[in-house]
This record gives sequence, structure tokens and C-alpha cells, in this order.
Amino acid sequence: PIAVEAGAAAVYTPLLLPDGPVDVLERLDFVLKNISELRKEVEELRSSLQHLAAEIVGEVRSHLEETQKATRRRRFPFARERSDSTGSSSIYFTASSGAANTDDGESEGGYSTANAESDYDRESEKESEEGEDEVSCETVRTARRDSLDLVTEEEAPLLLDSSLEEGLGQLLQQADRLHAGDEQEKREGFQLLLNNKLAYAHQREFLWRLARAHSDMCDLAEDAEEKRSYASDGKEELEAALQKWDRSAECHQWYTVLCGQLAEHESIQKRIQTGYVFKEHIDKAIELKPEDPKSYYLLGRWCYQVSHLGWLEKKTASALFEAPPTATVQDALQNFLRVEELSPGFSKAGRVYIAKCYRDLGNKTAAALWMNLAAELPVHTKEDAESQRELEEMRPV
Repeated sequence: PIAVEAGAAAVYTPLLLPDGPVDVLERLDFVLKNISELRKEVEELRSSLQHLAAEIVGEVRSHLEETQKATRRRRFPFARERSDSTGSSSIYFTASSGAANTDDGESEGGYSTANAESDYDRESEKESEEGEDEVSCETVRTARRDSLDLVTEEEAPLLLDSSLEEGLGQLLQQADRLHAGDEQEKREGFQLLLNNKLAYAHQREFLWRLARAHSDMCDLAEDAEEKRSYASDGKEELEAALQKWDRSAECHQWYTVLCGQLAEHESIQKRIQTGYVFKEHIDKAIELKPEDPKSYYLLGRWCYQVSHLGWLEKKTASALFEAPPTATVQDALQNFLRVEELSPGFSKAGRVYIAKCYRDLGNKTAAALWMNLAAELPVHTKEDAESQRELEEMRPV
């Protein structure tokens, strides 16, 4: 029954009239027609979604093909430049990423730069331009399959090996070059990697560079919340990567950098907790790649900051952990000297820290020597400028 308002009283009348069966049939027929129309609309929507998915896949693959062709034409014969900042103001760990050139063409993260011949370069140089075009075409053909039968995670590595390896190699080479450039080039490198994340998100060499680009953007950002966002996103990328590639020195190395950057915006307690994580991962990076100067630089920064912890930080660490972090100025000095042994002039900041260590240890002659050596290195980055200011403050008036 249904209620019909009548003044203050509600009168209930039956839904079915005397000709009820006929009315029921009419209503059933109406419902069936609506169901039929709804089914048609659903089919049309499904067809539209399939078409849209196919267009998206086609556009992505076309973009990859164009990127491959452009990079093949240029080959990026750029000279290796100094990288970005290596500095940080956070408690006993660094937040940045830079270093000077090394003689063997290796960059600070242990990867080959555009000016050094990488494994990918050696493979691509063996192929002719005609063969490269065939690879690009095959890439597009492979991608243009049914939109509901896209490449699965299991198929992705196989597809990369057969069709996209050259594109990945040239993409990584370009990303390394942009990372070593100025602020605008770093921004371009970040956007380049974001644009290609869909195609290479399951590749280790791609992911740690994407995290490195987040670190670059964190350094370039002025707003504190924006810095925090970039550092957090990059850290999340590497947390996922380390689940698969725990034996990657670069993943561990850049994880420590991003931890340090993120901790700059945390409480004392959080920074101390992060310090333990930092030490664990930088030790792992050194174990996996013991000849990488950047890892020793990061460890030296950690040791120096720990050796200069204030009373509050020490008390907080003692309250939170059974074994608070310990390190001496001598520990820091040994790591910074190891950096110079592996790569002389690795960074201006590294030499300034050596001078600081000798000063703290009371060796004024050695401190003066390393201050002069630090002054010889040019200023290319924001971190270099900060080190130069420190150097001037350290000099006797």
C-alpha cells in the first residue's frame, strides 16, 4: 500500500487497482525496456573505455619511439659537469648529492655518465641506424595489442630486454647528464624521468635515478613543505625498490640521502631515529660498492655530526636507545680522507670538512693546508657557495 496525504490523516490505498494484472505486465515491460537500454549503454561505455585505453597506450609508446629517435640523433656528447650540492644542515647526516669529476668517468653514485661509455652505449653502438629503427617499430607494434590485455608485470622485463633496452640506456644517459647540470637541467631531468615512469617503473637503474631526481628537486625547492614532499616521495620510491634490489649500492646510497633530507623537517627524536637508519644503509652501500667516494663522504658527514651532538640530542638518544650513536672527529676525518684518496677534489665541502676535523683535533698546520686546497676548487653549486662562506669564516681575521 501507499499513503496519500489528506489533511492531518494519511489514507492508505492498495497499489493494485481492479485491473492490477494488466498494470503489473505494463510495469514489467517498462522495466525490461529500461534494462535493455541500460545494457546498451554499458556496452557503449565499455567500448569507449577500451578505445580510450588503446589510445593512451599508443600515445605512450609513440612518445617512447620519438624519444629514442631524438636521443639516437644526438648521442649526448656532453662533457661531465660537477654535480649538485653535497651539504645539509640536518643532525648528523647529509641531505644532498654532489661531487666533482672523477678520473675514471664514474659519477658520484657509481653509474657511468654521458661522457663515459656505459654498458648500454656499447650495446647501442653495435647496431646500425636501420636496426635501431626496426627496434623502435617493434616496440610500437608490441604495445598495440588489445587494451584489456596489456603487458603484465611478469612480461615487462622480457619486453624491456627485447625492445626497450636501448631506449632505457639512452634515457639513463640523458638523466645523468641533466642531473649534473644547472638548476633548469635538473628540473628537466626530473620531468623526463616522470614522463617515462610508466614504461620503466620496474627497472632498478631507472628507479634509483628517479629517487635521485626527487632529491635534486628537494634541494631546489624553497618552500619547506615542498621540500618535505619531494623527499618523502623519493624515499617511498626507494623503499619499494629495496624490496626487490637489496643488493643495489645506489638504492641504499640515495635512500640515506633522502632520509637525511626528510629528517631536516622532523623533531629531534625523529632525526635521531633516522640517524640509525642512515648509518645502516650507508654501511650497506659501502659493503656493496667499496670504491664509491660518495658513500664515504656521507659516512664522514654522519660521523662528524654525531661527534658534535649537543647535550639535548645525547640525552634524547640515551633515553630512546640502549646504545646511542657514537663516532669521533677522527672517524669523520678518516672517511673524508678516504674520499680524497678515491677521488681527489671530489667536493669543495669534503675538503672544508677535512680542515674542520684537523682544526678540532688541534692540528692548525694541516687545517690551513686543507683550507687552501678547498679554496682551489671552483664554486658551481649552492653547496659550494655555502662551503666557500664557511671557509672564509674559518680563516683568521
